[in-house]
Amino acid sequence: MTLESQKPICVLLVEHKPEDLDGLRNAVAEVRGGTVKIEWASELAAALERLTKGGIDAVLLDLMLPDSEGMVTFERIWTFAPDVPIVVMTSVDDENLALATVQGGAQDYLVKGEVYPRMMVKAICSAIERQRVRSALLNLSLIDELTGIYNRRGFMNLGEQYLKLARRVARGVALYYLDLDRFKTINDTLGHHIGDRALLKASDILIATFRSSDIVARMGGDEFAVLAVEATEEGAALLLSRLRERIDEFNRARREPYQLAVSIGVVRHDGEGRVRLDDLLAQADAAMYEEKRSRRKAVSR
Repeated sequence: MTLESQKPICVLLVEHKPEDLDGLRNAVAEVRGGTVKIEWASELAAALERLTKGGIDAVLLDLMLPDSEGMVTFERIWTFAPDVPIVVMTSVDDENLALATVQGGAQDYLVKGEVYPRMMVKAICSAIERQRVRSALLNLSLIDELTGIYNRRGFMNLGEQYLKLARRVARGVALYYLDLDRFKTINDTLGHHIGDRALLKASDILIATFRSSDIVARMGGDEFAVLAVEATEEGAALLLSRLRERIDEFNRARREPYQLAVSIGVVRHDGEGRVRLDDLLAQADAAMYEEKRSRRKAVSR
C-alpha cells in the first residue's frame, strides 16, 4: 500500500498525549490521494477493546501508557490482533527494546522527536504492505484449506506465544476442544460434500461465538480447538454457554439435512506458573471425551 493508494485505511493511535494525535491528523490531511482515518485510545485497555471489534488496518503504539509500560504493552496488543501491523512510537531510545519489539512482530520502531508526523504516515503505509506480504506467506502453512481458520500448526505456533504472554501478565486463558458427534454418519449417509458443509458451519459458529483475538482452529478431521485469551473463570463459562446456544439455534433453524451435535471439553489456566500447550490440549481432550461418554451412557439408558 502506498501513500497514493485510494483504499481508505484506519489507524489506531494508542497514545496518552492528545497533542500527538493532532500532529498525526494534520499530517494525514496533507497526504494526497486516498484517505486515512485516525482513531485514538489513550490507554491499553481502551485499545484492546477497540481491536476486538475489528476494522483497524494498523496500530501506532506508544509503549508507555497509564495502564501499561514497556514490552508488555506491545505483547498484549500483538496478542489481541496478530494480523494487524504495529508501528511502535516511543520516547525511549533503547536499541535492545527496539530489537525485541521488531523480533516480536512489530513492523517498525520510531523514536519521538526523531520523526515527523508525515514520516509516521509513510511508516504506517509501509508497515501495512509488509504485513500483507507476510500474512500471505504465513497463511500458506498455517490456515486450514477447507474452513479458512487456523490449522493445527497455526494453533500450536500462536498458542505457545499466547501462553508466554499469559505468564508474563498473569492473565488467564481458556482452551476449548470440540468434536463433532456422528460426523462419520453424516459423511456415510449424506456424502462427503455435506460433511464438508458441516465442518464449514461448525467453523462459522465458532468464529461468530468467540472474539477476533481468540485462536480458532481446525485440528484435523472433525476436531476443533479455541484458545481464548484474557479469559476469567466467569468469562470462560459465558463463552461456553454462548457456543451451546448458537449450536442450538443452528439446529432449530433446520436449514441443513443434519443436526450438529458437539462434545466440548474446557480447561482454564490462570496464567500463573508454567504450562505447556500440549498439556492443556490433553486435559481439554480428556474432558471432551468424558462428555462424549456421558452422553452415550445417557442415550443407552
